[in-house]
Amino acid sequence: MANERLKLLEEVEKEIAMVLQCAGNIVLELSRDKHNASFLDRQLVQFQTSINRVESELSAQIRYLTQVATGQPHEGSTYSTRKDCQMSLNRAEYAKVKLGELGRTCEAMLEQQQI
Repeated sequence: MANERLKLLEEVEKEIAMVLQCAGNIVLELSRDKHNASFLDRQLVQFQTSINRVESELSAQIRYLTQVATGQPHEGSTYSTRKDCQMSLNRAEYAKVKLGELGRTCEAMLEQQQI
């Protein structure tokens, strides 16, 4: 899950590079005396598409991080389950210790009664 998130962020980084490249191409084309309208249109469409993908993926990443940070259950999280399991193991160990103490106390009482 974490690797997938990192790969998605790498893709976002590539999209941002594409946005910058398109913007640079547009500025370069506009600086020329004669503009190539179809080239500008293609670059503009690519720019807008890339911006939309970046915005969408970053919003998804932010939503995911918001869920993780607030402790709400979310897809792919095992923290809550691991925490519950650890607490159960701690309670079981505590019960084992207390039962051992109770057993020793009972044995001591039985020994005193036999004397």
